[in-house]
Amino acid sequence: MEERVDKYLFAMRIYKTRSIAADACKKGRVKLNGAELKPSRSFHIGDIFTVRKGPITYTYKVLQLSANRLGAKLVPDYMQDLTAPDQLELLELARLAAQSGRDRGTGRPTKKDRRDIITFVSDDYSMDLDEWDDEED
Repeated sequence: MEERVDKYLFAMRIYKTRSIAADACKKGRVKLNGAELKPSRSFHIGDIFTVRKGPITYTYKVLQLSANRLGAKLVPDYMQDLTAPDQLELLELARLAAQSGRDRGTGRPTKKDRRDIITFVSDDYSMDLDEWDDEED
């Protein structure tokens, strides 16, 4: 039994659509034994393939074949994740970097920054220089 690469990648929820899976194959992001795969190539049970998404290279083993898209809970019955721990660590580092947000002072101010600026400049919080001189004396 065999199944097309693009259909299998879509069915196993690696890619959202079959056309995105086909494009990834055409761009050389899906490999079997180090060789790039075409979307029309077939997977067989026991094949070990890699998928490169961003900086991470995922490794999977085909356990069963399915042409239909599966629920997320059923995917482990059809495919085994063999991704190396160092690749998963890269993913975690990327998540932490994304959470840090942008540096203050770079780019345009956000809505919150703008509101803070308006509040700071408003009459309620500003003091006259004459009042400042009186407080020092």
